[in-house]
Amino acid sequence: MSAVVWDLFLFFLKLSLVAVGGANAAVPSMHHEVVELRGWMTDASFSQGYALASAAPGPNVLFVAVIGWHVAGWQGMAASLIGFLGPTFVLAWAVAMLTQRLAGDARMAALRAGLVPVAVGLILATGLVTGAAAARGTGTEVAVAVVITFASAIFVWRSRFSPIWTLLAGGLLGLVLLGQ
Repeated sequence: MSAVVWDLFLFFLKLSLVAVGGANAAVPSMHHEVVELRGWMTDASFSQGYALASAAPGPNVLFVAVIGWHVAGWQGMAASLIGFLGPTFVLAWAVAMLTQRLAGDARMAALRAGLVPVAVGLILATGLVTGAAAARGTGTEVAVAVVITFASAIFVWRSRFSPIWTLLAGGLLGLVLLGQ
């Protein structure tokens, strides 16, 4: 196993244990590590990969596979997915067993209620990071990307339409407003 593949595995292994809210909530951390610290991807390839994985049918964790594939081919894809899904699977199984045992406990209900705003905040941060990463250049471009991100979030939240429409509309708006 090459050093890059091992680095991918270790990064996603550590990230999986703090990814409250799933893979989408961990996107800001992924962006920081993959784009800013290691330079494995550009802002453009990161945001394009995220959009592609989000538009594809299946779970949102596909983005982890896209990063791994981009960085180190099929070995990187396997290392990323195993690193991200392995610990989460074991932890989820253990928590499910504990949750069943403590089903009527008031502390369990309070814990669940407390985790909801944490997950929402992490997912909101994902939208902001990917929106800003998609806008390359001036502060105006970043501001437009943030507005599009917020408008998309509100649309998905308040309507019954598929989120795929927000991807299409955001892409068209970005093309029209930013001329890219």
